[in-house]
Amino acid sequence: MDLRNIAIIAHVDHGKTTLVDELLKQSGTFRENQATTERAMDSNDIERERGITILAKCTSVEHGATRINIVDTPGHADFGGEVERILNMVDGVVLLVDAAEGPMPQTKFVTSKALALGLRPIVVLNKVDKPDAEPDRALNEVFDLFANLGADDDQLDFPHLYASGRSGWADAELDGPRENLDALFDLIVRHVPAPRQIADADKPFRMLATTLSADPFIGRILTGRVESGTLKVGETIKALSRKGERIEQFRVTKILAFRGLGQQPIDEAQAGDIVTLAGMTKATVADTLCDVSIDVPLPAQPIDPPTISVTFGINDSPLAGKDGNKVQSRVIRERLMKEAESNVAIKIEDTPGGEAFVVSGRGELQMGVLIENMRREGFELSISRPRVIFREENGQRMEPVEEVIVDVDDEYSGVVIEKLTGQRKGDLVEMKPAGAGKTRIVAHVPSRGLIGYHGQFLTDTRGTGVLNRIFHGWTPHKGPIDGRHVGVLISMENGVSVAYALWNLEDRGKLFIGAQEQVYEGMIIGEHSRDNDLEVNPLKGKKLTNVRASGTDEAVRLTPPVRMSLEEAIAYVQDDELVEVTPKIVRLRKRFLDPHERKRQARAG
Repeated sequence: MDLRNIAIIAHVDHGKTTLVDELLKQSGTFRENQATTERAMDSNDIERERGITILAKCTSVEHGATRINIVDTPGHADFGGEVERILNMVDGVVLLVDAAEGPMPQTKFVTSKALALGLRPIVVLNKVDKPDAEPDRALNEVFDLFANLGADDDQLDFPHLYASGRSGWADAELDGPRENLDALFDLIVRHVPAPRQIADADKPFRMLATTLSADPFIGRILTGRVESGTLKVGETIKALSRKGERIEQFRVTKILAFRGLGQQPIDEAQAGDIVTLAGMTKATVADTLCDVSIDVPLPAQPIDPPTISVTFGINDSPLAGKDGNKVQSRVIRERLMKEAESNVAIKIEDTPGGEAFVVSGRGELQMGVLIENMRREGFELSISRPRVIFREENGQRMEPVEEVIVDVDDEYSGVVIEKLTGQRKGDLVEMKPAGAGKTRIVAHVPSRGLIGYHGQFLTDTRGTGVLNRIFHGWTPHKGPIDGRHVGVLISMENGVSVAYALWNLEDRGKLFIGAQEQVYEGMIIGEHSRDNDLEVNPLKGKKLTNVRASGTDEAVRLTPPVRMSLEEAIAYVQDDELVEVTPKIVRLRKRFLDPHERKRQARAG
């Protein structure tokens, strides 16, 4: 069959996974009566819960005599490592843009990668049937974006369609028939070139591994696009590292091709096709799988460096081991190394004592998803506050800066600008009306200043603001940035919290726990209303007497406690605090010090 390889790229929640659902349905991948799930490509539990795409996934549809391999890409910049790798496997991209919002930060991030590779995009203006859609404005903004990113003349002369992924139609004209997605299928076949590798079918086999996973039945598997030649099951090939060093030689036990949502075994892999190979034991992402006669590896796309780091340690609290069954540092290290092998955007380093590990990645969301996956697997961890990674350039200390795009109601724009540019050392780039009583603010803010800001942003905008951020570049260090301005309430006892004690503590600040919850000495149970930490006793019960009087025995009515999500807790803690994560609960606590360190600090002040 004729072959096309494309990637669908878009900002978070612009509808690309929903559009892929419709492409699968209208291509005949599903039977008429087959039960299907919404957002079928979001197969991961966390992806379904959060409504975001985290892992790049392939699927395949047939349109007439053409097979179209489609890669659904993550929209969030924290998972950009996935995007950069899979763009090497495709020959064209479909850029999906919300007709109301226009191109957003993650659109810019992924599009810049695609344009740099020379890919010619197809622009689909999605959700044009929304009441606030402005497709003409969105189209002009896409053109401006391409021009700013250095697109060449061919890339600027892009075709575009108007569509509604949820309704399942795409047309070349805004007032078209709105019946199906045939216009999109036909445009992909016409505009996207066939894989150039097909011309190299007679050369020796070569393939660059782009994603790594494991199958419970066939073991380690690597996915990539065949760059040249053909490969049959049972043939012997070798793996080369990026530097050309031989890693291993192995026999291919299975070749899988994408067919619909699943994969099917095939006898022979053809040049240009996206396939999965099994049989290796050591080869990993960015390695070249090739014929035994080849000694030069394929060039691997460089990955942007990590910008933040988090320390993962063992859970050494008094309640350790009660919820999870994986608590040893050795087991935690094995799991982190396994993650780093398949996710090239993160790096793992051991600390001197060997009890903790520094995990470097793209952002808080990426770290949060990794921790959430580990806690669901039964791990117990203690997590430090995220720290920004600095670097030296010409003897000057540089720090990462992010581009922040904020859409807020006009009345809240002042407080947002003051927080971003005043307290957090950001630079205001642009401010313009976004229609419907909203203002769009663009600022360049140090990554340090954005750690923990999202919760405060939602409070400042009464939950109505939308904040998007993306790595922008490096800038000279901007000096100290104020952190949290309030202290915390720390338990001074071990036991079970008492409602009467918590009721008396409510005047001191917001509580993070309710009655009848297990607490221990050093655990953070609330936020102090002042700027200092305060040790309190949440176990103190009411002294009972045999005297009763009307009005003195008040009923205890507690304010519901503040329950933080995992990401909120990680962003909330200070340098001397930790987040305790177990399969059942997220707690905050002070770092435990040995007795000698405590005495030294007490003497010092």
